[in-house]
Amino acid sequence: MDGRLYWVTGLSGAGKTTIGSLLYEHLKRKYPNTVIFDGDALRQAFGNDLGYSEEDRYQCAMRYARLCRLLVEQGIHVVCCTISMFDQVREWNRRNIENYSEIYIEVPLPVLEKRNQKNLYQDVKDGKRGNVVGMDLALQLPKNPDIRLVNDGTKTPEEMGRILIGKLGDAV
Repeated sequence: MDGRLYWVTGLSGAGKTTIGSLLYEHLKRKYPNTVIFDGDALRQAFGNDLGYSEEDRYQCAMRYARLCRLLVEQGIHVVCCTISMFDQVREWNRRNIENYSEIYIEVPLPVLEKRNQKNLYQDVKDGKRGNVVGMDLALQLPKNPDIRLVNDGTKTPEEMGRILIGKLGDAV
């Protein structure tokens, strides 16, 4: 089987990497040639040479997309968990990556603020930090994700993973 890209997107703290890791574990049993990427880890792997402005974030996202395409073309399944705030990047993926699945994890902002991961949202409110997607940087919401999951905390990560795998159906 050809490789496939599962592009898992949502705001910081949405559960992208947690749910994506569950998908990865499921895929890995069936397709040993499966890898998972997290946006923060990719940023480090690429040398962390870009900041968090909109332009820098766009450049990072395009790096991730191009890397994923390279791997998919070699028959590797890729789970990429990243904020992916730009329509242009997701549209590029659809045009340039065969076997692309876009998964949007939607979480209400009050839930994200309560989770308080990395203290991002409170730091923006307190004026200690800027360039946070969903606060002072706009997220271009995915227009037509293949799958939309609402991760509002009413289900465990394991339940969310099972829901995702069920919705992917033949794509997994």
